[in-house]
Amino acid sequence: MKYSLQTIIPLLLTSALFINGCTGNEVLPNNATQTGAVTGAVAGSVIGYNTKGDHPGQRAAIGAVVGAATGALIGHEIDKSNQPPVDSGGWHE
Repeated sequence: MKYSLQTIIPLLLTSALFINGCTGNEVLPNNATQTGAVTGAVAGSVIGYNTKGDHPGQRAAIGAVVGAATGALIGHEIDKSNQPPVDSGGWHE
């Protein structure tokens, strides 16, 4: 069965968003790096795919890589600037 990029890219992007949703605050208190990487990859692939020129899949892949790297860098800086979580008491085992 032959798949076109118009069906593969939305499927991959949706999968990435669901995977990112599974790594919430219960895993890491500061996860802006993960969120930034996935958001940047989605935005970069959409922008790359919609630019003019040949090979839209290649442009989408390059845009995803650049977007993920940029988003991860921005998210990492946000994580560094966030305050560490404060233990407010309560039930702990």
